[in-house]
Amino acid sequence: MASIMTASGRIGFEEAGGGPATPIIFLHGVGSDKSVWQAQLAHFGKIRRSVAFDYPGYGESELLADATRDDFAKAILAAMDRLDIAKAHVCGLSLGGVVALAMHHAAPDRCSSLIIADSFAVHPDGQAIHDRSVAASRAMTMGELANARAGLLLGSQATPELRGEIIATMGRINPAAYRLGAAAVWLANQCDRARAVDVPTLILVGVEDMITPPALSQDLQAMIAQSQLVEIVGAGHLANVEQSARFNGAIESFFASLGN
Repeated sequence: MASIMTASGRIGFEEAGGGPATPIIFLHGVGSDKSVWQAQLAHFGKIRRSVAFDYPGYGESELLADATRDDFAKAILAAMDRLDIAKAHVCGLSLGGVVALAMHHAAPDRCSSLIIADSFAVHPDGQAIHDRSVAASRAMTMGELANARAGLLLGSQATPELRGEIIATMGRINPAAYRLGAAAVWLANQCDRARAVDVPTLILVGVEDMITPPALSQDLQAMIAQSQLVEIVGAGHLANVEQSARFNGAIESFFASLGN
């Protein structure tokens, strides 16, 4: 793991692989950091440059006061500049999917494709989820909040070991950064941005996702012209770690269809 200085401050990242294939970047959810992409870095790093980033205030990144989802997108684009990544497949889960849409809006020429997992353009219960998340982050420690939320995040096949890892990762988050992330994801309304997406898009969702259920991914697919939807059996909200082989396989099939 490492960090680099950018116009948006210090940004944490972890990198694997290389070669001529189009790079892929990974964007985490509101309750995690770049470390949740280990299975993807190991898999895709075998054949292409693969990079997972922290948002401002998360992991090894510097907190950026009052950062919005567009600031998160700007920070990732600035980090890509520093790492000489001109264009990439952009894969984001939950908040990461929201940031991926913001990145495409800001710099569509930097996105070879979008991979949006367990996310949405607008969440019908977003304001209520945001308000509960912020209140909980002030009333308890992040570890306590993580323990309370783990059951909602994970599907029926999640192991106790995975639950422990998720709780530990969320417990490390700076509460101030978590509150910025909560606003960035749950208050998003990017329907117009989704309809404007003009690159191939893969939409993934866990069949058992209770936080961003499959219906929201179906809505997203209807908005994005060049999109396809794959539901991940045996996964809840964190499909990339709950069913990493199925998650990675769906992306591999998508890349095969693109020829890059």
